Amino acid sequence: MDISGVAAALHSRLPELGERIAGRIRSDVVAYDDESLIPFDSLRRSCTANADLILNHLRAGATADPSPARETGRVRAVQGVPLADTLHAYRVGFELLWTEIVAEARTHPKVSDDQLVAKSAEIWALFGLYAEAVAAAYRETAAELTARVQARRSALVEALFTGVIADRTTLWEAARELGLPERGPYAVAAAAAGAPGEEPLAGVETGLRQAQLPSAWRLLPDQQIGLIALPTAAAEGIFLGVLRRTRARVGVSPSFHSLRDTPQALRFARLALAGLRDGGPGVARFDDDPLAMVVAAAPAEAAHLVEVVLRPVLDLPVAERARLLRTLEHWFAAAGSATAAARSLFVHPNTVRYRLRRVEELTSRSLSDPRVLAHIGTALLAVRDRGTEPTEHPPTEVN
Repeated sequence: MDISGVAAALHSRLPELGERIAGRIRSDVVAYDDESLIPFDSLRRSCTANADLILNHLRAGATADPSPARETGRVRAVQGVPLADTLHAYRVGFELLWTEIVAEARTHPKVSDDQLVAKSAEIWALFGLYAEAVAAAYRETAAELTARVQARRSALVEALFTGVIADRTTLWEAARELGLPERGPYAVAAAAAGAPGEEPLAGVETGLRQAQLPSAWRLLPDQQIGLIALPTAAAEGIFLGVLRRTRARVGVSPSFHSLRDTPQALRFARLALAGLRDGGPGVARFDDDPLAMVVAAAPAEAAHLVEVVLRPVLDLPVAERARLLRTLEHWFAAAGSATAAARSLFVHPNTVRYRLRRVEELTSRSLSDPRVLAHIGTALLAVRDRGTEPTEHPPTEVN
């Protein structure tokens, strides 16, 4: 008698054998001990199908068929069992089956040890083949599930940013699915991508999660946008620190409390991003300079304001125009103090006062009028954002 008789005898006890293998796996592999994760009936069917495949191969020389192994890999991926545990369980099952084959062979005197040794190599070659099938199917299924989850999350984030979801219950459901709290405060961030599809804030979601700040992100061709929960008083500072470490160009909205306000917050974040000067990295909060954000939001209106308020100054020769605009910038930055502005400009305070009077003469507007100050201050922001202000000037002045 050869090994086929041993396989036939074991095959006649297949249901009992499948149950024993399932029991051994459940006792030896921790992940399989959770009935809610892997029902015992599902495990028993899988073990029985794989044992049936191997015993038929030994009994009748059937062609190796990895289909049951692939199904095992697919099912375990869906159930969320780690791949390492799945492969460990597969080895445990093979070891028990081989033990049963050896024990049954001892009851068949005509089966020699040489035959068993020869078959052991064949059995473990089958194990390698089926383990590869398990792993391949597991990875394929896990990748499909991950892509499906990511697509679902991306769609939900897009719905929040576009305002498609307005119903309160649906908003709560979306928040729960995205791992966000149902109430704010929240903030929105918008980061500029260096190239289409490039992720400027790579790893930001992981970094925020480690800081206990839930977030949800979406990658657009030119930007990466995110919705971030800020559950504590210190959360905003931590969030901004994570953003700064990315070395990206990022705009951040004011905080808000209702997810219904997400589309408006995205607009604020994009305005803050647009207000970032120079081309280097940086994080700009809308609330840091809201007037500048308003100017950035209405470029045509801002350009008209410049024409109405500062055209006589802009028509001056380059050197004089630069001096007057720079003096105005420093004077505003010094809260209207000619002395403080003079210190930052390295000139005498009377020089600052003279230049301010020159602006008044040119524009026919009094800088003592609060309305005029508002107009000129806003126009200065618009000039800066348009990039028309001369930037080359000496570090010190003498008159």
